[in-house]
Amino acid sequence: MLKYTIKRLLQSLLTVFVVVTIVFLLLRLMPTDYYFTEDELIKLTDEQKDDILQAAGLKDSAFVQLGRFYAAVFRGDLGTSRRIMNGKPVTEVIGDRFGISMRMGCMALIISLLVGIPMGILQARHKDGVFDHFGTAYTIFINAVPRLVSYSLVYILGVRLLRLPAMYSTRQPGVSSILPILCLAMGSIAGYALWMRRYMVDEMTKDYIKLARIKGLTPRGIMFRHVLRNAFVPMAQNLPTTFLLTIGGSLLVERFFSVPGMGPLLTNSINRYDTNVVQILVMLYASMGVMGMFLGDLLMSAFDPRIRLTGKGGESR
Repeated sequence: MLKYTIKRLLQSLLTVFVVVTIVFLLLRLMPTDYYFTEDELIKLTDEQKDDILQAAGLKDSAFVQLGRFYAAVFRGDLGTSRRIMNGKPVTEVIGDRFGISMRMGCMALIISLLVGIPMGILQARHKDGVFDHFGTAYTIFINAVPRLVSYSLVYILGVRLLRLPAMYSTRQPGVSSILPILCLAMGSIAGYALWMRRYMVDEMTKDYIKLARIKGLTPRGIMFRHVLRNAFVPMAQNLPTTFLLTIGGSLLVERFFSVPGMGPLLTNSINRYDTNVVQILVMLYASMGVMGMFLGDLLMSAFDPRIRLTGKGGESR
């Protein structure tokens, strides 16, 4: 187990390193004019621009810049924003938005788990019943209808019927977060319900369940002691990834409700050629995705001790 964990951790770090390196080198292929604002392009002479680029180290080779970048990251220096918030450290640019996305993402994830998983369980227990048909219709609707359409329906119902704020406000972060959180949770609720129902229905057809019925176990006991536990194992593998990416923010939801979170920051920094912010955001998202998969494997083995992460000779399974 320890050997497997170390191996997977090293693989995860290597994946993040490769992704960030590729993005860093691709950004260095952009024309250096993008480093300057429109006012600077007009006011500065070519000699002044060259001096600024030389001072910033952008005249060095791409691999020299790459080495300097990783050395700074290891020292905890993530650079400063050049275009989004000129002169402000990247940690502050991201930190201000990360807190908003994390709070909304955590709330959306809690709602998704509290609603989606019980919904899938009830659908499986009452397969082909009224509630099952209702849950299936909801899942089909969420997956078939474009996201903007479903968000618009939530917007109309929330604003006109419930009188909730139409847009996010830093003055009322609680009440103005309700609609964005609901929109973030809708898709996850459908996903958790769909997969929980599918896994449970699949488990209920297996031979060990038939044997448990023959032995006289109650349907409730079979459902919660055997079916639910085994059906939750594959769900557990995706929970860390879902959690980490959810707190990273949703681009569409945060743009729709004008939430100043992590979602729009990456596209804004790309559009405005703020390379320092882009590099750190790519590193952050890559780390969250890779670590989510890594933690998912560990969580799955914790839920089901029968799953062995290493085989004979230490080879992973």
